Amino acid sequence: MPKFMNIAHRGASSYAPENTFAAYDKALAIGVNHIELDVHLTRDAQIVVIHDDTVDRTTNAQGRVSDFTLDELRALDAGGWFDAEYEGEPIRSLGETLEHYKGKLYFHIEIKAREIVGGLARRTIDMVRGYGLTDSVTVTSFRKEWLQEAAAYDSALPKGWLVPMGNALWDDSIIEQSKELGLAQICPRADLTTPQLVDRIHAEGFVVRCHGLFNEDLMRHAVDVGADGATVNFPDKMAEYLRAKGTGQD
Repeated sequence: MPKFMNIAHRGASSYAPENTFAAYDKALAIGVNHIELDVHLTRDAQIVVIHDDTVDRTTNAQGRVSDFTLDELRALDAGGWFDAEYEGEPIRSLGETLEHYKGKLYFHIEIKAREIVGGLARRTIDMVRGYGLTDSVTVTSFRKEWLQEAAAYDSALPKGWLVPMGNALWDDSIIEQSKELGLAQICPRADLTTPQLVDRIHAEGFVVRCHGLFNEDLMRHAVDVGADGATVNFPDKMAEYLRAKGTGQD
């Protein structure tokens, strides 16, 4: 039976502050070496790892990520909001993250920025190449524009489309659009994923990687419908379920 990609969503983000080294270390301690992380551009055009386009939710400050320099972001507390144990946990640049975990993790890098400016997808790919990690990265996004930029710039690095955006329903044209873009993965929301949809996507040659696993029922559902992987905040529970099913994890 093929191995299932158990991807720690923003790291093991149920147990440590998301998108921090603490969350990635927790994933590794659990025995999971696939992580998902999100990237934005700073005011001084540096690539930084953070989910939201503002710092309000996950730091002790307020404002748009793009209004801060990298040094200003590094000075913020990105852990205390989660638990006092993690107070002072810093925001990291993508370069720091790739350097620190090179050879330890497989990175699923989501191009998160809403505004299609600054060549973020191209620059992310350049950084991946620079660290010699083209065999250890998949680039993903909800936004087709970022995937178009990535596909036009690099045909080899695997890419995946997170679909559909928001609360929209599945649209069959996603498959044809993904073929036109040369994507490797289609990443449907777990609650919309059925065995029939998985079979259809597989038949077109794509890997199926689910997202939106907000609870353990959806976690089990993603495995049971035949998906190839999923992002999950509690990768230890996923690993447990995969063991119970007799399915290995990648």
